[in-house]
Amino acid sequence: MSTPEERLPVEGNRPWAVARRLLTAIQVLGLLLCFSVLLFYIFQNCGPGPCETPVCLDLRDHYLASGNTSVAPCTDFFGFACGRIKGTNNSFQELATKNKNRLRRILEAQNSWHPGSGEEKAFQFYNSCMDTRAIEAAGTGPLRQVIEELGGWRISEPTWDLILPLHTHQSSSLSCVQIDQPEFDVPLKQDQEQKTYAQIFREYLTYLNQLGTLLGGDPNKVQEHASLSISITSRLFQFLRPLEQRRAQGKLFQMVTIDQLKEIAPAIDWLSCLQATFTPMSLSPSQSLVVHDVEYLKNMSQLVEEMLLKQRDFLQSHMILGLVGTLSPALDSQFQKARRKLSQKLRELTEQPPMPARPRWMKCVEETGTFFEPTLAALFVREAFDPSTRSAAMELYTAIRDALITHLRKLPWMNEETQNMAQEKVAQLQVEMGASVWALKPELARQEYRDIQLGPNFLQSVLSCVRSLQARIVQSFLQPCPQHRWKVSPWEVNAYYSISDHVVVFPAGLLQPPFFHPGYPRAVNFGAAGSIMAHELLHIFYQLLLPGGCPACDTHALQEGLVCLKRHYAAFPLPSGTSFNDSLTFLENAADVGGLAIALQAYSKRLLRHHGETILPSLDLSPQQIFFRSYAQVMCREPSPQESYDTHSPPHLRVHGALSSTPAFARYFRCARGTLLNPSSRCQLW
Repeated sequence: MSTPEERLPVEGNRPWAVARRLLTAIQVLGLLLCFSVLLFYIFQNCGPGPCETPVCLDLRDHYLASGNTSVAPCTDFFGFACGRIKGTNNSFQELATKNKNRLRRILEAQNSWHPGSGEEKAFQFYNSCMDTRAIEAAGTGPLRQVIEELGGWRISEPTWDLILPLHTHQSSSLSCVQIDQPEFDVPLKQDQEQKTYAQIFREYLTYLNQLGTLLGGDPNKVQEHASLSISITSRLFQFLRPLEQRRAQGKLFQMVTIDQLKEIAPAIDWLSCLQATFTPMSLSPSQSLVVHDVEYLKNMSQLVEEMLLKQRDFLQSHMILGLVGTLSPALDSQFQKARRKLSQKLRELTEQPPMPARPRWMKCVEETGTFFEPTLAALFVREAFDPSTRSAAMELYTAIRDALITHLRKLPWMNEETQNMAQEKVAQLQVEMGASVWALKPELARQEYRDIQLGPNFLQSVLSCVRSLQARIVQSFLQPCPQHRWKVSPWEVNAYYSISDHVVVFPAGLLQPPFFHPGYPRAVNFGAAGSIMAHELLHIFYQLLLPGGCPACDTHALQEGLVCLKRHYAAFPLPSGTSFNDSLTFLENAADVGGLAIALQAYSKRLLRHHGETILPSLDLSPQQIFFRSYAQVMCREPSPQESYDTHSPPHLRVHGALSSTPAFARYFRCARGTLLNPSSRCQLW
């Protein structure tokens, strides 16, 4: 049997077959179209959306203002990110200025504080510093009073601590006194040309003459005393021995007792001098001292004995002139003008760029911060680093730390034993985020400033604060040291790793926009603050990269990576007028490369686990591109001559060296093979 349809002629079936195929095709196309619209809708709504909060828009504007998108990122990413940077300020200096502005707003706010509290005294000191009318009205009177209290212009005994820089150093629970070489008020160098040397002293002589004249001295007598003061400084400078020479002779320092030092340099009553300087520390003739240059002290003692016998008054004048120069920032505008003129002339002679004029408020903020650090630390952190910000910063640090631990397992030059050791060091590392616990204890802020007496003029306030600070420093070394003592204030922008305490420190001042904010896209925080954190963590392993520092490592693979990285950085072109010393910058270069790789690894892992990433509007950059853009933003600075002691490479090199060592950069920016930032081969170190 057959169906009616089967009995129809074949020719009659064709139109129906064509129609059915056409309907099927239309249905398939319709489904594909609907599916495409659905996919578009999904990606449109689940992909990175723009962050349009005020902090993100401010960051977007900051990036637009500093970057130059007409520059090809694959050949000059520094120009792409920092091409419109002008002036000598770099990103860190700009952030430091913002933090000082915040401190200024705090100090100028109208608040009621408990009478005699640290807060009240800090605010009073700042206001006294800003009261230039009162300082001008007082004139030279406060300084003359100080000189009279010291016995007048011809004092009976010199103030020896103006000649010698004295320091305390804590090792475990034992305190010791270090006597270092002096730092002269004039920028002298051992290898200076004779012509420049003479010009520097002429300018300094002019300055000393001005100081004596401002104090009402007879011009002829001032000239004579200033000339002898210059002669004393010149002779003391000639007694110095370069650090390299002392290192070569194996005499970087020498342990002596106070009694032994009395024999070496008998012109000074060392026990009385040191006891007065380090009260309430109890010293005895058998107290051990760390002396950095015994020969300098011996020669200096001979000069002092000679001056005391023949030219005692001139030696005393030398002390007074040094004191006046030290106190000049607390004096009226005539002294400060003379100081600025000297500084400008000396910078010209030493071929340094002129220092930009600083506003009065900045100087007053810095001095208030020096004398009242615990109080300002608590106020700054309360406003700029609240618990939610600290929690976000700790979360970022944890991600970076975990990525480093994972990363250590992939290093070809580390054997398993070294990897385990390295991971253990990371696990045992302490992190201090924001501010030290000690600085935030309110009871300390109430007790620490009882000995400060402000007024009746600004100079007297400064001197009272100096004495109080000195006493607090000495007292701190007499206390047990269970916690790491910070080397920076909480509003500063310098992170660091302490080898002795095995602590890494990230101050609140660093974890601020444009480097970090809880409301930023994660790409920004990982690229900027995250790279800084990873960089500091790699400081733990500097020793491994030094010759013989890792005997258990694969020496061949390690050496190959070290040589490769040095060649890689040496091959980069630098802007005209810039240079770098690769022997000084190598360890920091390695930390830049490794820090960027670890931060990127941590960010990629975070993207896989947490959705909801955002981007900055109007930049046309993907999250990964924003990551690299934020890394470069940290380095933004106008090129300038490299300081001889700078351990960091020039900013161009810090950006290009690290990015070209990261394959992901070339992938996300679609850099052609062989371009500057997508080299044909890369180094395997970190």
